[in-house]
Amino acid sequence: MTLLSNKRLSSIAELDAQRKELLSSRAPSTKSVYVCTGPGCAAKGSPKLYELFREAVSQANVDVEIRAKAVGCHGLCEYGPIVIIEPGDIFYQRVEEPDVAEIFRETVLGGRLVDRLLYEHPATGEKLDTVDKIPFYQVQQRVALAYNGLIDPTEITDYITEGGYSALAKVLSSMTAEEVVSEVEAAGLRGRGGGGFPTARKWRSCREAEGSPKYVICNGDEGDPGAFMDRAIMEGNPHSVIEGMLIGAYAIGSSDGYIYVRNEYPLSVERLKLAIEQAKELGLIGENILGSSFSFDIRINRGGGAFVCGESTALMASLEGRPGEPRAKYVHTVESGLWEKPTNLNNVETWTNVPAIINRGGEWFAGIGTEKSKGTKVFSLVGKVVNTGLVEVPMGITLRQIIDEIGGGIPDGKRFKAVQTGGPSGGCIPAEHLDARVDFDELTKLGSMMGSGGMIVMDEDTCMVRVAKYFTDFLQKESCGKCTPCREGLAQMLYILDRITDGEGQVGDVERLEGLAELMEGTALCALGKTAANPVISTIRYFRDEYDAHIKEKHCPAKECRGLFRYEIDADACKSCGICLQNCPAEAITGEKKVPYVIDQEKCTLCGTCWEKCPFAAVLKV
Repeated sequence: MTLLSNKRLSSIAELDAQRKELLSSRAPSTKSVYVCTGPGCAAKGSPKLYELFREAVSQANVDVEIRAKAVGCHGLCEYGPIVIIEPGDIFYQRVEEPDVAEIFRETVLGGRLVDRLLYEHPATGEKLDTVDKIPFYQVQQRVALAYNGLIDPTEITDYITEGGYSALAKVLSSMTAEEVVSEVEAAGLRGRGGGGFPTARKWRSCREAEGSPKYVICNGDEGDPGAFMDRAIMEGNPHSVIEGMLIGAYAIGSSDGYIYVRNEYPLSVERLKLAIEQAKELGLIGENILGSSFSFDIRINRGGGAFVCGESTALMASLEGRPGEPRAKYVHTVESGLWEKPTNLNNVETWTNVPAIINRGGEWFAGIGTEKSKGTKVFSLVGKVVNTGLVEVPMGITLRQIIDEIGGGIPDGKRFKAVQTGGPSGGCIPAEHLDARVDFDELTKLGSMMGSGGMIVMDEDTCMVRVAKYFTDFLQKESCGKCTPCREGLAQMLYILDRITDGEGQVGDVERLEGLAELMEGTALCALGKTAANPVISTIRYFRDEYDAHIKEKHCPAKECRGLFRYEIDADACKSCGICLQNCPAEAITGEKKVPYVIDQEKCTLCGTCWEKCPFAAVLKV
């Protein structure tokens, strides 16, 4: 942390003065290299690129100031590692270690572009040099991710320079607790963790509840397969989460907060710890914050790796040191939560939206989105889509816009089949509903949900029965087992789905699945059990023909379920090279030179080796 005046800030005026000093110290001619170190880019080696750029900066003998910064997720993970050069907003993609010296020499020092590292428009082939020209970013609107890719998450001064903690200062200097709640209410902010409950209503209920102390919790226990929205925020801009919690605590009347972080996110824990330490050093966390009467402290707790601890009461039980099991909902946590005291819990993305709402006004936020779903939503866009990554879009955008305009469509010329939203308890939405709006109510009508923001795209080669089986298996393993409907219901659903995908399905199995789903929805203890059947019910609703094919015809239309399709060699495509014959472990392939090879179906074990090894795509699934 590099501060111009290394002292605790004892007033709002001192915070403003610090920001002005930081801004004035930045030379207009400064050149900056922003290296994305978000989850996707980091997996491809971007931290090493950052070190190489730092080394290049230290060795540069020039008059202008040059900065190399490691920043949070920029979103377009498929094309990482990403490097941005300022001034100019020059966007370089798929940067590798040997490219660093050339970028530094040509662009940073020489002002020239390195064409081969520019993004190429998939339709026109045009080289695009800046972020605003790239289709992936053009439909997006960043609020929660506004500073990801711009600030160094390990430097509180970066956050302060960009206006960080100004919302807290505004609240402490000119707003009552009720005015803060009213502003959030005017914004129409709903919880981004899955349920979509109105945030202001929850805050007001907690503030008015009897008992003290009151607790404020941030749920960072993100366990959905394919989801990394909260992780990217915690790693890329941890101070936004902290500032949101401070404002919420002021509104509720709390002096104690917890951030519950998934244990599999060690970097998130590290970044949050550092951010809290820096904020405490400056007097932004602790006693009499910025010279006010408001005091607040934050502790970090690591989750134990249980998906069910994303449920509010299970999370609070875990915080107390007890097994992470949910309780019945007839007593609300805002009245009796952590240690039976009034407790307010929101997820990472919800808290991150709060400073922007305070600074820009609830009316501004409410102007984004739809009538009942305000603002933006962050999604992790993964699966069978060209541009996998992290996206933030205004509520009300269509699924088609996200998948085609932002995601770039389905790769390899395949046909879109379905998109699964809402995490493992969400539903699968087919092509006929691609023009549906993405908001809380519309997704629920389609048999899915908003959830925390996972979005998994599937193509024509995806077996929807296997998809239902995959998520049921995940939820069955993650169920705490406390209530019988969830514990036994999921086990029975998985048994039936296993039977169907193994070619042993029976007439009436679909009806049995529907009956179990109805039972679980009506009697399970928590949201995990009540919504666990969504993947099954939505796939039955939209892809009943696939279930019938598995059960009645013993055939998997997508050719994914082993034993429910066979391999054949296309005589016209076969080159008689012998690769399949040499690799077949069952010796089921015969053939001669210049004569197409043949698979003996009696000997074939359906291992798929021939299909994987054939370089001419002559082995077919039929």
